[in-house]
Amino acid sequence: MEIEGRIINVLDKQEGTSNRTGNHWASQEYVIETHDQYPRKCCFRVFGEDRINAMNIQVGEEVRVSFDVDAREYNGRWYNTLTAWKVDRIDPAAVQPGIQPEPTAPFAAPQQPAPFGDQPEAQPAEGSPTDDLPF
Repeated sequence: MEIEGRIINVLDKQEGTSNRTGNHWASQEYVIETHDQYPRKCCFRVFGEDRINAMNIQVGEEVRVSFDVDAREYNGRWYNTLTAWKVDRIDPAAVQPGIQPEPTAPFAAPQQPAPFGDQPEAQPAEGSPTDDLPF
């Protein structure tokens, strides 16, 4: 999945040592805000010291984040985790807040028929009655 927007917050890095393997781990979370008509905020994480350093995400950057979604259960409640695997910088000049793309055909407004006065009158064929209604 992907989301585009501006980074509005960089949360503190979390680090530790795995009890199972004894290896060092690091994770950092970021908050992105979209440029939709009704902006949405989304928190995603980057896992791994090498990825955190390579991505070097800063507040105020315009980015496109590719991420995986995972859910886990804890005490009868479910929690989602969005883990980023790719972050692309976007040129801030290309971003136009509040501008929405035109709707596609299934969501487009129906075309209005022309008013009666603008339509050419249908001429009855030769030899046919002018009123061909059966009742």
